[in-house]
Amino acid sequence: MTAMNKPPVVSRSEWLAANDTLRAREKAHTREGDAIAAARRRLPMTEVDPSTPLVGAKGHVPLIDVFDGRTQLFASYHMWHDGRPAADQCEGCTFFTGQVRELSYLHQRDVTFAAFCQGPYEESERYRRFMGWEMPWYSVPAESHERLLAGRHFGMKACYLRDGDRVYETYWTTGRGVEPMAPSYGILDMTVHGRQETWEDSPSGWPQPYETRGQQFRKDGRPTAQWPRITAGHDDDLHGGQTSTGSAGCCG
Repeated sequence: MTAMNKPPVVSRSEWLAANDTLRAREKAHTREGDAIAAARRRLPMTEVDPSTPLVGAKGHVPLIDVFDGRTQLFASYHMWHDGRPAADQCEGCTFFTGQVRELSYLHQRDVTFAAFCQGPYEESERYRRFMGWEMPWYSVPAESHERLLAGRHFGMKACYLRDGDRVYETYWTTGRGVEPMAPSYGILDMTVHGRQETWEDSPSGWPQPYETRGQQFRKDGRPTAQWPRITAGHDDDLHGGQTSTGSAGCCG
C-alpha cells in the first residue's frame, strides 16, 4: 500500500499559530469579496424583452412570469445535448444545478431561482425528475436564444430585476464565476487535499487524479450525481430506450 502524503506534524501551539496566520489572509479575502459584491450591486443594467417566451410545466410563458411575483430572478442556464441519454448530459451543469436545493432563503429575500434549459422541455424535464431536483424548470426555445443569450452560451448564470412590467439583466457570469452554486467546492477547499484537481497548487505527491475538462464531475461514465439515483432504482430513460455513448462534453 502506498503511503499517504500528508502535512508535517507539529505541536498544537505551532499548529494554532499557523492557522491564525492563514486566518488573517482568509479574512482579507472575505473583505475583498464583500467589496466586489458591493461593486456588483452598483453595476448598470440592460433591458430585456419581458415577453421572451419560455416553456414550462404550464406550456409557453413569458419571461416576466418566471419571476413568480418576485422582483428578482436568478437564472441558471443549463446546457443540453439533444437526443442523448442521461449519462451523456452535461456533467458541469449537473454538478452546479444539483447543489441548489433549499430555495426558501432566496424567496424570503424576494429572489426566484429557475433553471433555463437549452433542451426541449419534455426531454429535459424528465432529466430534472430523474435527478430529483425540485427547482422551477424551463426550456428556452430557439426563438428566445438570442434575446436572452445575446451572443453568450448556455452554462452561464444571469440575474434579472423586474420593475413593474419591465425586466432588466443586472449581472451575468460563467466559468469559475458560478462556483458559489457549489458548496462542495468550498468544503473541499478547506480539506487538506483540496479539490484534487490537476490545476491546483498542492505539495508534491498530493493526490490530483481529476482533469478539468469534465472528468472532475464524472464517475464510471456518468455525471457523478446520477449514481445515487440509479442505485435507488430511478429510471434514467429520457426518450425511449437509448443507451449511453460516452461523454458529450461539459460547460465547465
